[in-house]
Amino acid sequence: MKLFFLLITLFSTVLISAQGDNQKETEPYKKRVLEATEVDYLMSYYTQDGDNAAVTGGLGTEELNDITPTIVVSIPLNDDDVLTIDASVSAYTSASSSNVNPFDGNGLANPFVESSGASGDDILTTITGTYSHSSDDRNKIWSANASVANEYDYFSIGFGGSYTMLFNEKNTEVSIKGNVFLDNWNAIYPSELRDNPAFTPFTDETRNSYSLGLGFSQILSKKMQGSIAVDIIQQEGLLSTPFQRVLFSDIADVVVQEFTLGDDVERLPDSRSKIAIGGRLHYYVNEILAIRTFYRWYVDDWGINSHTASVEIPIKISDKFTIYPSYRFYMQTAADYFEPFNEHLSTEEFYTSDFDLSDFNANQYGFGVSYTDIFTKMNLWKFGLKSIDLRFRQYERNSGLSASLFSGGLSFVMQ
Repeated sequence: MKLFFLLITLFSTVLISAQGDNQKETEPYKKRVLEATEVDYLMSYYTQDGDNAAVTGGLGTEELNDITPTIVVSIPLNDDDVLTIDASVSAYTSASSSNVNPFDGNGLANPFVESSGASGDDILTTITGTYSHSSDDRNKIWSANASVANEYDYFSIGFGGSYTMLFNEKNTEVSIKGNVFLDNWNAIYPSELRDNPAFTPFTDETRNSYSLGLGFSQILSKKMQGSIAVDIIQQEGLLSTPFQRVLFSDIADVVVQEFTLGDDVERLPDSRSKIAIGGRLHYYVNEILAIRTFYRWYVDDWGINSHTASVEIPIKISDKFTIYPSYRFYMQTAADYFEPFNEHLSTEEFYTSDFDLSDFNANQYGFGVSYTDIFTKMNLWKFGLKSIDLRFRQYERNSGLSASLFSGGLSFVMQ
């Protein structure tokens, strides 16, 4: 009898164990959204020059150099949740902004020669945190973000979120996103206007920006994917740049040394509405070649209409190396409030001589190369090198502004 009960007990234990193993085998497998911590280190160097600096009223050097190191850390919190921290430091030197006070240098004040004053360089620090959650079937993704940015005359906090839904066997994607930025200026004015009793400083130094974005993406065939995006932006508050000068044609010029003093700073409306509609079409030709195209139309209530068109052609030259030739064309109409150097009238309500708001077109030529190693054979401490990306872009505007951007990135994954 004891042997009988022992056999029954052993049989029951084996049966229960087998049922448990069978249940585990029938549970659906859920792949982690992010398998391991990833770290991206990015670096860019930007340089430009031109002859239409807004700081000196639309005429003067636009020389600027900027270097921006950035680190992005993505951390899987569990199977479904990822925390991403993005931190960057942008350090620049600017010949034009040094002329906020053109008389603090060692030589004669001249709009085409940078002053050696403290306003010629600055550091912008930005940090953004994003938390994202994916549903079990990976068809729904929501995220929340918050950011802080600080510069010598500017401070900003931002927050927002997004929601993405995939359906039709993940062939269709619909998304919505929204962001709010609350900015605060510490207004710095041109040196000759600071003690001028006729000058009226801005009374409100805040600026709020609200954006809403809608996106739709569809896989059209085995080789083609298309997407459409609509962005709506509303800005309120101080939308003028306090240290950008304006000169009036109906007021006699005052020239000190070789520098024409400003009659006022730019004055722009305290609200601005923007709408942009863009589309992408990506076509996979074969395992070597793909074509990525983009078009966007933009309009705002300041009178600017713009068109952007670009194409990038990734060419896979080996299992690990891909090159990226690209071209981008941009054109826009002038804002209602723009006039060049010394052509505004003092009777106008709003005015600016910032050539970013002028009528112009621009061409940008680019080339990049990337190295990808899915097996991460190269290691740095506990991290494997996943990819290297190097890019160069040359920008030419018909107003004379010329700019170059060198950028690169290293992507690591924790092993």
